[in-house]
Amino acid sequence: MRFRRAMIAAASLFAIASVTQASAAGVSTDDLVNDTKTPGNVLTNGQDLRGQRYSTLDKINTSNVDALVPAWVFSYGGEKQRGQEAQPIVSDGVIYVTASYSRLFAIDAKTGVELWQYEARLPEGILPCCDVINRGAAIYGDKVYFGTLDAQIVALDKKTGKVAWRKRIGDYKAGFSYSAAPLIVPSKHGALIVTGNSGGEFGIIGAIQARKAENGELVWERPTIEGHAGTLLGKKTSITGKKNETWPGDMWKWGGGAPWLGGTYDPDTKLLFFGVGNPAPWNSHLRPGDNKWSCSRLALDPDTGEIKWGFQTTPHDGWDYDGVNEVVSFDADGKKLVATADRNGFFYVLDRTNGKFVNGFPFVKNITWAKGLDKNGRPIYNKDNYPGDPKKSADGKKGKGVFVVPSFLGGKNQMPMAYSQQTGLFYVPSNEWGMDLWNEPVSYKKGAAYLGAGFTIKPLFKDHIGNLRAVDPLTGKVVWDAKNKAPLWGGVLATAGGLVFYGTPEGTFYARDAKTGKELWKFQVGSGIVAPPATWEQDGEQIIGVSVGWGGAVPLWGGEVAKSVKHLNQGGSFWTFKLPKKMAAN
Repeated sequence: MRFRRAMIAAASLFAIASVTQASAAGVSTDDLVNDTKTPGNVLTNGQDLRGQRYSTLDKINTSNVDALVPAWVFSYGGEKQRGQEAQPIVSDGVIYVTASYSRLFAIDAKTGVELWQYEARLPEGILPCCDVINRGAAIYGDKVYFGTLDAQIVALDKKTGKVAWRKRIGDYKAGFSYSAAPLIVPSKHGALIVTGNSGGEFGIIGAIQARKAENGELVWERPTIEGHAGTLLGKKTSITGKKNETWPGDMWKWGGGAPWLGGTYDPDTKLLFFGVGNPAPWNSHLRPGDNKWSCSRLALDPDTGEIKWGFQTTPHDGWDYDGVNEVVSFDADGKKLVATADRNGFFYVLDRTNGKFVNGFPFVKNITWAKGLDKNGRPIYNKDNYPGDPKKSADGKKGKGVFVVPSFLGGKNQMPMAYSQQTGLFYVPSNEWGMDLWNEPVSYKKGAAYLGAGFTIKPLFKDHIGNLRAVDPLTGKVVWDAKNKAPLWGGVLATAGGLVFYGTPEGTFYARDAKTGKELWKFQVGSGIVAPPATWEQDGEQIIGVSVGWGGAVPLWGGEVAKSVKHLNQGGSFWTFKLPKKMAAN
């Protein structure tokens, strides 16, 4: 036993020494922009700043993926299981991955040995909406960064895990939190770490902040709800929109619109893209108007934080259809485009230079709240599918209820889609469900839930809720789909090996043929997968990595759906897979 412990300790020291030597050079913004050109690293959330989640690696491919085997498994340990939604960052042989309860681990990528871990000291009274999850880290220079549930951004020394600086994004007592992976981009101010806050269900004001990556100094802030002024280098700048243009009275003061999922960056246009969440409260009768810029996609200038264009997917939202879903840059037909699959059930293609609507179509079935999209991409509402005004009810306490598709958890939620440069298709993890929804009276109170609605989520079909769809963004054609009994809540990875990887709440990790959807490989990891996979090259071998651990919003908010998946086991681990060396050599 002593010999075994000595061997483990020696291996650990060797791993730390080798990693320290390899990590002497810092990560630059050029490295981040060119992430796809360095197969040994995954430096950005999304496999590149554009968020395509596409890898040019092809050593694991359609002809050999059926031989894929586990390399090692790392446990996040302890009683802190819950949902694990993070994509890893991989740099110079070290994996940096966040876990539930605002933890960050540094792991030797070759051996699975822990190098260090950091656990935030979370105060009593935090108000996270949708589980104690975290969606990943960022890396720049000699630091690794992540956010905490008490609405702070923390910079750590990437070799030791020691705190370099810590800054507060918002007041957690008012309902602010933070769970997204930070975004680091170049600007005239140097490298900026860009964050969006969470907490729309508590009537906070959504905002995007940019800080100097080196020391955390705030460079600019851009509120996402009209009527609020931005700042640049400590001074007030322009107001977002025009006060009371689409918000009545004082409602804009507690208007929500949290950009809680984080952003992407396009090096071609040098624009930041962020999605903006739901307006507050959910009771839409209290806030007549389009309520900009809730449920929208925004393009911002990284130098100033000014909004260059905005596109609102659900004006005057009455169903909690957050517009936060990722904005993915891609080129097609000689045009610079972005695509986004909205919580409201529609897929949108926009011109990324100006935000003009190019194409849109439903990617889930039986949508009831809208009949379609007009020529400008604005929804054609089914007005009978708004829940009723409680003021017009007999007792004034509960408005007329409606059954709405999709549910407020969306046709797609936090789980990111992937785009294959090889097939030209998007791979969209979607869900088929609806909800009974009704409105209730509500008034704003700091730190209290600000909904004004009640709901129960229900499945639409007996055989499935989840459905991975391969979608042609130019035609709207669904090329193939793969149904799943439980909701899909994890992201997707596409590779030049002709593969698509994703996981399910039942704990099955899949590889499918990107062209046909044919199942080529699967492996049971023991707990649900609600995170996006990543891939990198190590010692000449291609590695697939994924965080494992069932949780997130579905078990907490899912109504009848939550009951149907209550038997699923929680976990908390990171898995890696590779081909046997003999197979890889062939």
